[in-house]
Amino acid sequence: MCSRGKKIPDRIRRREHKVESYIQISHVSKRFGEDLVLKDINLTMERGKAYGIVGNNGSGKTVLMKCICGFLPVSTGRILVDGREIGKDVDFPESLGIIIETPGFLGHLSGRKNLEILADLNRKIKREDITRILCRVGLNPGLKKPVAKYSLGMRQRLGIAQALMEQPELLILDEPFNGLDEQGVAEIRRLLLEEKEKGRTLLLSSHNKEDIQVLCDQVIRMDGGEVKEEKGYE
Repeated sequence: MCSRGKKIPDRIRRREHKVESYIQISHVSKRFGEDLVLKDINLTMERGKAYGIVGNNGSGKTVLMKCICGFLPVSTGRILVDGREIGKDVDFPESLGIIIETPGFLGHLSGRKNLEILADLNRKIKREDITRILCRVGLNPGLKKPVAKYSLGMRQRLGIAQALMEQPELLILDEPFNGLDEQGVAEIRRLLLEEKEKGRTLLLSSHNKEDIQVLCDQVIRMDGGEVKEEKGYE
């Protein structure tokens, strides 16, 4: 049965007494062979705020997200998350929830069983936490259907549940609304706004301008592997 409400851990409460530089990207470039896909990127992101990255396909947004996550090494420059350099001090940010491209799950198992297997790796959450997050993303926690038979929208909801279930400080979501119908988009927007209110830092991309305007404090426009504009929303 789905229920709501849980105490917010002290470690992710909004820290209002000072502005914190949570993500620091300094002179980052990335090459694939002869192709320079990121060109001298410099960005600072504050803890507890939401940032949207926009740009056409091939603009470099997904590559930048993968570099921040530690999935791709930078060619030059450095990326610090919470004061630790990715690829040097740590391989990945220590408290991270992520969706990049299509979430991968074991198709012959249920969504819940997939999350239980992932949860057992870190042992940070209990079975009731999995029930709670499945309810929050709009999935039936008792559903036995294998993921292979899920619709695209159900898979996306499951991916969002996976990203959120361990209550990470940092959420990096590449096109989190892919495959969702109008109702699903509205529900996941509300969910992400709730996470933002808890003090989490959000970095997301979307082709829908309204998603960015509703969720984000600042938008970063990329083109040709470069940051072309940074703009804040009131």
